[in-house]
Amino acid sequence: MSTTLDGKALFDERDLRIAAGPVERASIERDVAGLDGLASIDLGLRGRKIRQRGALRATSRAQMDSRIAAIESFLDGAQHTLRTADGRQYGHLRMDAFTQLGSQIEGTGLMVEYEITYTQLRS
Repeated sequence: MSTTLDGKALFDERDLRIAAGPVERASIERDVAGLDGLASIDLGLRGRKIRQRGALRATSRAQMDSRIAAIESFLDGAQHTLRTADGRQYGHLRMDAFTQLGSQIEGTGLMVEYEITYTQLRS
């Protein structure tokens, strides 16, 4: 099994790392006249950040551009599901950024290191 985004195998497994941040709560603190201190209003659970780092490999620049375009098509504001090769699943993800960290010639092709930042809108 490979890592997929909405069922599409877009990523190379070698050097792939996924790190999920903590689920956060939101609140509002307000001064209230006549009270010593603050009133705190709990706004409930919020999303968490998930970062994916890895490297894409291709035999030509055209093939690499096609792979990158396929990944960038998920920068659409919609919710997606990421499934990892080891069985983890992250649902309700919005892809916030796809960043190319560097590229180099490798063997008979190209290698591009990348980072993707997602927001998991709910767990």
